[in-house]
Formats: sequence, C-alpha cells, structure tokens
Amino acid sequence: MPTADDDETTFLFTSESVNEGHPDKICDQVSDAVLDACFAQDPNSKVACETCTKTGMIMIFGEITTAATVNYEQVIRDTIKQIGYDDPAKGLDYKTVNVIVAIEEQSPDIAQGVHVDKKIEDIGAGDQGIMFGYACDETEVFMPLTIQLATTLGSKLTEVRKNGVCPWVRPDGKTQVTVEYKLVDGCPVPQRVHTVVISTQHSEEVTQQQIAADLMTHVIQPVIPDKFLDDKTIYHLNPSGRFVIGGPHGDAGLTGRKIIVDTYGGWGAHGGGAFSGKDSTKVDRSAAYAARWAAKSLVAAGHCKRVLVQLSYAIGVPYPLSVYCNSYGTGNGKTDKELTEIVKKNFDLRPGCIVRDLELKRPIFQKTAAYGHFGREDPDFKWETVKDLEA
Repeated sequence: MPTADDDETTFLFTSESVNEGHPDKICDQVSDAVLDACFAQDPNSKVACETCTKTGMIMIFGEITTAATVNYEQVIRDTIKQIGYDDPAKGLDYKTVNVIVAIEEQSPDIAQGVHVDKKIEDIGAGDQGIMFGYACDETEVFMPLTIQLATTLGSKLTEVRKNGVCPWVRPDGKTQVTVEYKLVDGCPVPQRVHTVVISTQHSEEVTQQQIAADLMTHVIQPVIPDKFLDDKTIYHLNPSGRFVIGGPHGDAGLTGRKIIVDTYGGWGAHGGGAFSGKDSTKVDRSAAYAARWAAKSLVAAGHCKRVLVQLSYAIGVPYPLSVYCNSYGTGNGKTDKELTEIVKKNFDLRPGCIVRDLELKRPIFQKTAAYGHFGREDPDFKWETVKDLEA
C-alpha cells in the first residue's frame, strides 16, 4: 500500500474528475442545457430538470414553469452532439437516440411559499438544506491542487479528442490525481504528485502502448507542472487494459451523481445537494455558489490560508438560518467568529439577493456542468470574482 514519508505531517490526498462524455456528466449537461434554453427566453423560469440515460435512450423529467417555448428534444440532441456522441459504437448517437420528455409544472404549493408576489429581498429559499463553500491558497485559482489537476487533465483529454491530436480518444473518461502534502501550521502544502490515473474510452484499433504514450505527451505533461513530477510518480493509464465500450452503453447515467467532482474533490465538505438542472431559487446551487464566493474572497484578502463556509436555509425563509466559517487554524489574526462576521457584513445571503448579485438568471449553466463549477476563470462565473471586503 503506497504511503507518504514517515514524517507525521506528510500525507496523501486524492481527487477525481470525469469527462463530459461520462454518462452522469451527459445528464448534468443535458439538464443545464434545458435550464439555459428556458433562461434564454424567460429569465424568470423555474426549473428542476433531471436526466437519465442508458443504451440508446435519454429521458428528462421534473418540474418546469416557464413562458419560454422550448423544443426539449432538439436541446437534448444538440447537447449529445456537442459532447461527441455521433455513432452507436461510441455508446450513444444523437441522431437515433430515443428521447423521452416527462416534464410537469412546479408545484403551486412551493411557488406560493417561495417566490410568488414577493420582492427580490423577500424571496425564500426553494428548499431547506445546507451548503458549503471552500477555498485555499494552494493554487492561483484558490482551489485544492488535487481537484484542479484532475479537472484540468479531463479538460485537456477532451481538447485533444476534439482537435484531432489524439483521434483515438472517445468521449467517456475519468481522471484521478493523488498529491503528497505536508501539513504546515494547519495548512496542507503540496509537495509532489504521487499518482496519476487516466481511464479513457478509445477506438478499437489503438494499442495500449500508443494510449500510454499519447496520454503522457499530450495530456499529462502539458497540464502537471514539472516541479510536481519526479521519477517516483506513478502512472496508471487505462489500467483496465481496454475501454472501448463506454458512455451510456457501458453504464447508466443520472443527473447529480458527481457532486464531489463538481466542487472540491473531497476537500472541505458538501451539503449533498446537486447543482445541474436547477434554477437559482434552489439554494442547493445558488447558496453553494455564494459560499464559494465568500470563501474565495476571505482567502484572497489574506484573512486566512484556507476556509470552509457553511450556510443553511429553511424553505420559504429568506435569511440563512446559520452562517459558519472554519479556517482550520489558519486565520491571519482573525478568529473563525470574526471571519463569520466579515461574511455576514459583506454578503447578502438571501436567495433573491444572491441571484441578483451573481446574475444567476443568465443562460450560462451548461458550461458549468463539466470540469467543475469552481476554480475556472470564466467572466460569466461571477462567484469566482473576488469581492473587496470590509473588515
């Protein structure tokens, strides 16, 4: 069993990611493509869209109330095509897939309790629940190195598939990175990459030798900084030896089964609520974005080296029931209680105000649904824009 150095302050931590062609990620992207299609015509749409897929079939189901006129079947087929599933041999074909639409309107009981006839400031949470945000100073984007490397490897794998550099790559795939850390004053500091795992769907004719060589040259080396790699780094490249059958033909997919992939790769905590397919009255999504916004702003301001921010809500109630910060003892002259007060002073955490301040009624969500919702320098992701804080 691999271990880190004997030093008690050194340990191994692992995060994984999955590519946009993974069955669960197909479902996340379809759900968010439906959300975007509704928002493009009606920014006040209320959407809770789930997706499932298996061989030759994809189904959306849930509750949508919107003034938009949406061709759901076309949205679904376009999304599958964009991912790259255009042949039954790949596990799915956008042209022939059986599309099932089972959508109803939002429950009027929920609507009257949450948003009907209410001002932005008075809109209640769409449900009860707990949400977490996390940030650390390990990387320039204030994300843990393990998940940042895993998601970037996955994105690069998709890039070399779509640009033809590695034409044998097919849409389904997974990445995983283990980093050796040293704990310094309560803060994990990356020392080296211990293990890299990449499993990618591939064409029938490619050899395992070519797979390993291409992954090393075109995916791993451009992504992982040389300073983290050494002659002891372990590589498992398509360790099963064969991965031709993939996509929904190899495994069923469901929206919301990759919530750790979507967030912090196992660091911090997760409240359990998925993001994709939900408009932002659903605090599972909007409050998780706000918690990340707050956490990143605290670390960027130098108030701490890492921090976890928790929020909790009750359905129909606008103000969070609780706000909590944990800096793991890394506060720079600030106690966790003081950090919590800074968050409460600088961020209006009522659901309607989160939607307003982060501009969450725009059709920007399909691109969040693969390669992580956080740590990406996209101007549309307002929750990644650091806020200047009044202490």
